[in-house]
Amino acid sequence: MNDWEVMKETPEAKNVTLRKVAYAVSGKKVTLVLHAARAAVSAGMLLPGNSRWRGAGSLFLSGTSCLLQARHRYGTDGSDQVANLVQSVTGVARLAKGSETQDALLWYLGAQASMSYAISGWVKLVGDKWRDGSALPGVMRTRTYGSEPIYRLTQRYPKASKAVQHATLAMECLFPLVYVAGGRFTRPFLAAAGSFHVANAFVMGLGRFMTAFPAMHPMVAYTTAPKSHPAITERDDRAAKAAVLALAGGAVASLVVAAQRRAVVLEGWPTSRKLVTRHGNELVYETGGPESDAPVLVFCAGLASTSEHFAWITEWFAHSSDHAVVSYARAGYAGSRRNSKAPYELSESVDDLEDLVRGVVPVNRKVVLVGHSLGGELIRQLAQRMPERLAGLVYLDPSHPAELQRSDRQRAGVKDLRVTLTHVARYTRLGTGVLMSRPGWVDRLPQAYREKVFAQYTDARLWTAGKREWLAVEKEFTEFTGAIGPLTTPALIIAAQQTVDQDPEQLLLYNELARAHQGHGERAAVEVIEGADHDSMLTEARYAHLAAQLMAEFLATERHNDEADAVTAHGTGAQR
Repeated sequence: MNDWEVMKETPEAKNVTLRKVAYAVSGKKVTLVLHAARAAVSAGMLLPGNSRWRGAGSLFLSGTSCLLQARHRYGTDGSDQVANLVQSVTGVARLAKGSETQDALLWYLGAQASMSYAISGWVKLVGDKWRDGSALPGVMRTRTYGSEPIYRLTQRYPKASKAVQHATLAMECLFPLVYVAGGRFTRPFLAAAGSFHVANAFVMGLGRFMTAFPAMHPMVAYTTAPKSHPAITERDDRAAKAAVLALAGGAVASLVVAAQRRAVVLEGWPTSRKLVTRHGNELVYETGGPESDAPVLVFCAGLASTSEHFAWITEWFAHSSDHAVVSYARAGYAGSRRNSKAPYELSESVDDLEDLVRGVVPVNRKVVLVGHSLGGELIRQLAQRMPERLAGLVYLDPSHPAELQRSDRQRAGVKDLRVTLTHVARYTRLGTGVLMSRPGWVDRLPQAYREKVFAQYTDARLWTAGKREWLAVEKEFTEFTGAIGPLTTPALIIAAQQTVDQDPEQLLLYNELARAHQGHGERAAVEVIEGADHDSMLTEARYAHLAAQLMAEFLATERHNDEADAVTAHGTGAQR
């Protein structure tokens, strides 16, 4: 896998400048020379001395690590990152002439060490494995990082195993305490951290961690010692104060950005309207398209998704067909507000959707419900309530109430999705949405929708609503028994190829859903969009337009069949 013919296809190699550099060092001779030079400099760094040449050696090692990274992919583990960081910063510090610069760099490494331990600890703490004591036995029983003797000890002495894990959590989470009480906690914490790395080296085989992370410990000792210590009376602490101010400023800025994005999320579009449902929920919706007697398309989004995900399809129908469209945000998403005080169940969203359809679409107009993912299950449940208003259902890679019981893939992802939604909802409520990177699919939506969708993606409302819905989905799907009841509405099921390829059970579920419509004499078909995945079938124009064309063909066929049935019925009545 480290052959350059393979590695040159990596994302970073697509950058023109990086690709030129990577090509320059990709040859066998150049690579051999660089590694030989690194070995020689590394040996020299082990010799005693404190000259400025050591700084040059450190920078050479960190620089060549970066240079060779695209070629060899080494240097991406946590230990390699820390080692590279220490080499780079200490190299600059050794070459710096002013003590102020040196102290600032040492403060940077000390703070980085404290953050590394603390963040690692708090990330562990929010999960349940380290708290309930199952993390250590779970790791020890693996082939990659495990140790059978240690695993057996964790089983023989479970209380001691749990105590070790809780002690590790305490050491990591509380590591920043080294900067309080005049540095009196520094020695105990450094001893605990060093012992932790030594144990990991021998038990888990993480030998490079044993040298990389303790390389930051001298900086921690230097920056935590009181100014009364004779060795550091001249230490310049202005960098630490500036960092605290910058951190405070960053926190304020993130809250301001979060507030601005929340305002964008809540204000909706200039054409947005509101409807209050029987539960007191306020739904924000948009309409578009021509006035005609053709059925109105009502779009229902998936879990932790936005109504703007349908933009390619709704724009296509609004401008290229005689169908009007309605899209809306479920209660809790975007500008829609959930005012209900009752525990959430999926039936609440079905009630809201029913109120929307009856309140927005004229009684003389038929409706076609379009649902993606969880939205597909919601429109299925609504179809059982109001078949007289419906001209058809369109399912886009829909959820199936039996999927958690019959699909191993879906069942395996239940807990991970719950944990992810919980964590993201919690973190975004703290204003950390400003740190979220912009996912590529956002920029594949139509231009006019991108900023609003990204604002929703980084806002806690979307993730909180998604978590609330997922808990209800998990409960109801787990308890589902039997089969889907017959549906008296024509249906089109559009599946993403990658969905059914990765989980063949999904195709069986889709066919079962189609039979629920066919069993009552209605027409139903399953179509697969080649190359699409669960999300790209909406967010990428080529797939979304293909889905729109399939929908248009389905609607035209149903309209023709309805007219033919009407003519036949009229003729039969005339003969009588």
